[in-house]
Amino acid sequence: MLSCAARLVRAQIQSKPTACWVVAARGYADVVEETTFTTNEYALHKLDEGPSQSVTVTRDDALKYYRQMQTIRRMETAAGNLYKSKVIRGFCHLYSGQEACAVGMEAALTPDDHVITAYRAHGWTYTRGVPPVNILAELTGRKTGCAKGKGGSMHMYGNNFYGGNGIVGAQVPLGAGIALALKYNGSNNVCVALYGDGAANQGQVFETYNMAKLWDLPCIFVCENNGYGMGTAVERASASTDYYTRGDYVPGLRADGMDVLAVREATRFAAEWCRSGKGPLLLEVATYRYHGHSMSDPGTSYRPREEIQEMRKTRDPITGLRERMISANLATAEELKQIDLDVRAEIDKAVEQAKTDPELPVEEMYTDIFVDEPPFKVRGTNPFMYGMSK
Repeated sequence: MLSCAARLVRAQIQSKPTACWVVAARGYADVVEETTFTTNEYALHKLDEGPSQSVTVTRDDALKYYRQMQTIRRMETAAGNLYKSKVIRGFCHLYSGQEACAVGMEAALTPDDHVITAYRAHGWTYTRGVPPVNILAELTGRKTGCAKGKGGSMHMYGNNFYGGNGIVGAQVPLGAGIALALKYNGSNNVCVALYGDGAANQGQVFETYNMAKLWDLPCIFVCENNGYGMGTAVERASASTDYYTRGDYVPGLRADGMDVLAVREATRFAAEWCRSGKGPLLLEVATYRYHGHSMSDPGTSYRPREEIQEMRKTRDPITGLRERMISANLATAEELKQIDLDVRAEIDKAVEQAKTDPELPVEEMYTDIFVDEPPFKVRGTNPFMYGMSK
């Protein structure tokens, strides 16, 4: 039986999306190049209309989304295994189950748009262009990591990607600051500032809504609502669990975060809203995480195992896309199976490299402190240890 939190996440996604066949199909037995699906309904706040529920996807895009989500899933599985074998140390927050959020949003953004997120950042680091080998190497503390092994799980960065932030909710005002810079410089790009339902009650989040609306900043505030803030179900932590409405004067919408196409269309709508100069928009994606809050949390002390199993069985974003692609003749089961095998081989190779690449030398303790600063003396952990910055 599902808990209240899981029922809340599934509240607006009671039926599976349907597919409409494209007339231009080459034949019943042949794959089609394009198909239209119908997503579940979007919930709206202070919007006269929202994204279209009729979503068209090409075969190439669908295959791309499938590969990306499968890569994130396999990479997170590998990260979990490396953590259990003590190759990865410290904090480690896995994104398994939430793949449709990062992949769907990235599909509606451009490389010149900006993204900042919380500490569940591995999937976003990948969609922002960092290869899995550099993500896994970062987790194992190797010099080939995307932050040279210094950031670890919570502090990964990439092109127009600002992490990976460890302080709950702190990335939201930073995202508004990025959006302010974009507007100040006359850019037509947007900033996506993501946070979880556990951060949604932070005072700084509401302060940021206010400033963003006052200045009509091109910022999409995204609440990745996975049903639990650490071990607390959303209905036990929030008087209102309609997070898309909590911007008050900021318009909002809620999308099915387990459907990559629904997320893509919702983000496309939000980005167009911001680019047109209408100010910020709040997007809630109703999703679910399969693992605990972090690797130190088994994830089963505050929710039944049956709930996790049912979500995996009935609402998995990868399985859902796979079934829709096959039923709509966008791809064959054999093609998708080959993608699975290719992704597994890629991640297996990345794991081996992440375990064997060289670690940072001790001298790197004194680097990357300031930008464009002349070398200066840096004290170590005691009064007798000094090094020179670089």
